[in-house]
Amino acid sequence: MHVIIIGAGTGGLALAHGLKRAGISCAVHERDRTRGDGLQGYRVGIDPDGSRSLSRLLPPELFDTFVATCARSGDRFTVFTEKYKEVLSLTGFAKSGADGAGSERSVSRMTLRQILLTGLEELVRFDKVFTRYDQHPDGTVTAHFEDGTSATGDVLVAADGSHSRVRRQYLPHAPLEDSGLIGITGKVPLTEATRALLTPQVIDGVNMFLAPGGYSLVIHVMQFPWDERGRPRQGIGASDTELLDAWPGLQFDNTRDYIMLAFGGAARNLPADVLRMNGRQLHDLTVELTRTWDVRLRTLAELADPSTCFPVNIRTSAPIAQWPTSNITLIGDAIHTMTPGRGVGANTALRDAELLCGRLVSARDREVPLMAAIRDYETQMIDYGFTAVRKSLAQMRGSDPVHKPVVGRAVLAGMRTGMRVVNHLPPLRRRMAAAAQQYRGHDRDA
Repeated sequence: MHVIIIGAGTGGLALAHGLKRAGISCAVHERDRTRGDGLQGYRVGIDPDGSRSLSRLLPPELFDTFVATCARSGDRFTVFTEKYKEVLSLTGFAKSGADGAGSERSVSRMTLRQILLTGLEELVRFDKVFTRYDQHPDGTVTAHFEDGTSATGDVLVAADGSHSRVRRQYLPHAPLEDSGLIGITGKVPLTEATRALLTPQVIDGVNMFLAPGGYSLVIHVMQFPWDERGRPRQGIGASDTELLDAWPGLQFDNTRDYIMLAFGGAARNLPADVLRMNGRQLHDLTVELTRTWDVRLRTLAELADPSTCFPVNIRTSAPIAQWPTSNITLIGDAIHTMTPGRGVGANTALRDAELLCGRLVSARDREVPLMAAIRDYETQMIDYGFTAVRKSLAQMRGSDPVHKPVVGRAVLAGMRTGMRVVNHLPPLRRRMAAAAQQYRGHDRDA
């Protein structure tokens, strides 16, 4: 069996590691020109399920490196008003688990990609832009690329993200939809001065500030491992020197601690050209929209490095019915793009990779026919994947009691009152924390 993987994202690379460990031939075809391309973005939250999948797919020493590169795990989710008044604080999110699960982890997106590329040097083909595939009567499939080359194998796996070209050909009736929400992200260096703008609760977890007008701000502090001399550990959490030379600045530097800011709002309340704005324009827009907020939050917005600011059009997959099984299948955002409402996009992709790897191993070992193995994978993936899509969209749009950014002033006031009541009743607060953890998880044992 030979497996063709299109896309070197989180799910595709994790799948390749699992197949390699199982002795199944595979190759990853990635549109980026070099290993150093695509190093952008911010924190990736890896929950216990995602960690468990990584521990089963990666070689042990590489999983240990992943753990070592993670930022300090927080134990708290706190909701504030835009005036920096706490309305709800839930704890208990840093519990350790067995089987590699660990606690809720935060890792740099660029560092995670470099870890996942390690050990796959002979399997990843860069500068391969997928154009189309052909299926053949003998049960094989051929992927074609812009440079005129092609690759033939027994299974083709689309791991090429939200704008998957494989999905466009294979499932043209599975489009993406706008959520109606726009995000603006930015980084602030963590210094003594900026740390003074944060409360202990903010430093200890993920924080959401809800404001009238449907605006919100998420703050998360990323603190990376340091050695006894106060320097980044060499090779752990630090970016390759050549990469830093190529892309100077905070956005591509994982050697310095920082504060992540994620401003969000309804598209209808933002400038029509927000997705075309440059970093400076986005920075200035965020400062303007937070001008009536607490001075500490306004200061953080002002201190954000404009070079790290970029807009995100939050999109989501439209759930579709199961399709006839073939030797083409999909994982991650290529099939179930979801909003960041629950923070489980990467974790669901990792679950896909683990499940598909296991099914392909069972087919290789002749425990089940190949088509039955893929069918079983897709049946499970469609169920939990689109459930996560629906829950994430509901949470972002405001039908979840903890996260309602698109609400009016009267509803927001009522929400805050309800959360303050819960916050002052420990039994209710504990029950909500437990419910939030279950809601965010994949309910694997359900």
